[in-house]
Amino acid sequence: LDVSMDPWSYFHTCLVSIWLHRLYIYSAVAFGISLWIVIQFTATGTKRKVGEGLLQDLGADKLGNGCAPPQAQEVHVAGVKIFYGSQTGTAKRFARTLAEAVTSLNLPVEVINMGDYDPEDGLAEETSSRNICVFLVATYTEGQPPESAAWFCKWLEEAASDFRVGKSFLQGLRYAVFGLGNSAYVDHYNTVGRRMDRWLWMLSASRIMTRAEGDCNVIQSRHGSIEADFEAWKAKFLTRLQALCKGEKKPCSGKCKKGKCKSSGKQSKESSDHEHGASEHENTEAEELFETSSEEETGGTDPVIDVEDLGNIMGHMKKAKVLLLEGVWNGAAGHLCCHSGYHLVCFVCQFLQAKLNCLMICALFSGYKLIGSHSGVKLCRWTKSMLRGRGGCYKHTFYGIESHRCMEATPSLACANKCVFCWRHHTNPVGTEWRWKMDQPEVILQEALEKHQNMIKQFKGVSGVKAARLEEALAVKHCALSLVGEPIMYPHINRLVRLLHQHGISTFLVTNAQFPEEIRRLEPVTQLYVSVDASTKESLRRIDRPLFKDFWQRFLDSLKALAEKVPTT
Repeated sequence: LDVSMDPWSYFHTCLVSIWLHRLYIYSAVAFGISLWIVIQFTATGTKRKVGEGLLQDLGADKLGNGCAPPQAQEVHVAGVKIFYGSQTGTAKRFARTLAEAVTSLNLPVEVINMGDYDPEDGLAEETSSRNICVFLVATYTEGQPPESAAWFCKWLEEAASDFRVGKSFLQGLRYAVFGLGNSAYVDHYNTVGRRMDRWLWMLSASRIMTRAEGDCNVIQSRHGSIEADFEAWKAKFLTRLQALCKGEKKPCSGKCKKGKCKSSGKQSKESSDHEHGASEHENTEAEELFETSSEEETGGTDPVIDVEDLGNIMGHMKKAKVLLLEGVWNGAAGHLCCHSGYHLVCFVCQFLQAKLNCLMICALFSGYKLIGSHSGVKLCRWTKSMLRGRGGCYKHTFYGIESHRCMEATPSLACANKCVFCWRHHTNPVGTEWRWKMDQPEVILQEALEKHQNMIKQFKGVSGVKAARLEEALAVKHCALSLVGEPIMYPHINRLVRLLHQHGISTFLVTNAQFPEEIRRLEPVTQLYVSVDASTKESLRRIDRPLFKDFWQRFLDSLKALAEKVPTT
């Protein structure tokens, strides 16, 4: 019987057949894919082996002609730069000796006198040069650096404490420090080397090994003489250098934290701290040669206290108060002062024969020159930049004001806000009204000009400074009343502004928008700025943390007062 099927029935029958045998079809497809993967994997492995065989057949000569793999071409240490600051020539001699030893390792080496080097540009370049920087620096009279290293150390100190210089400014620079000193001078033993080590660390430079200290006092010297101390350190340095050349990335042999780097294990037993305070070390089991502490961390001997360090000093103040109550500190004068809600017990040793002003201790910032009891002046980084013939700040770009002829000052170190972004970490005096002994504007201006000019004169002979600009900088043509604090709080601000204008000095004043009436009473200044740090009441409270309870209304009134000062046409 001839039975015919229509196309749809035939197609339907095929689909049903495929569905019934789907498991066989899936298995066949999976087997095919697996077979293809195995073939591809085998072919790739064969090509790799052939390539390695050809590479081996090329030999060492071909590798030297540019066919080396990337790992063989990588350079971990490009060279060594040895900086020295010397007064009697010892550090210079050590630098040359170290250079000869480094040369024997087939590494490029350069010996540099700190007095002939511009650290602002030079050190920044070393962050990406893959060089190792070694600093051999002596401590001279009263804990000061040698004359040839004075500017180098001054720049490094200011860069480490200046909020406008990024804390990662020297990130990538690898360094080692060897200090030269005499432990007979207990109070100033190797202070320059310790401070330099700390300043470099604060700018994010990386130690390749812990700091070493050589001692000219043969009685106390760990190895019998400063030459022997240097030779012992040199041997460790060369060993460390060879390890770095092989690609070792361990930053140093100790644990670095908060500027301190202490070696562990055997090394800490072999090292000595050499802070020979006689009986202080009699009970110690082992002396440490490598110790990166500084006077800033241990209390120090510098009579100038940076307000940024007050947080660390608070603990010492509490202990000192207990000692005073117990009568341990006989002959030390003490008095109580209150700034920003803190109670500080200030002690004055007999040899000072004078009482320090408590506000002076609280207000002396790093690099600042205090004027009277509530004012200050400091060199701006743009002033230093323009002295070298470089660019100035935005006031130069916008208004033609020459930065090297600008004086940065304030008649009030105090402020009515405790902003979260404050670069003084909320340690400067705060208040909602004037509570300090008032200095006259004439005195403030005269001392500000004198101290500004004295700071300018210190740049004479500094590498890179233009003589013509140095001469011009002595004549101040602009004053930025924006250094720190709230300048408009000063009750005689109008008299001060008038005096500046009478001396042919233009004025730039910044206020934090919390004193609207003072803004209205303010006589014309060359430039008046009101800081607007937030756009809502709640965000202003969280960001500026103002002391006034009616801060938001004061903020709005300050903006209205500013608008009223805009001249109408």
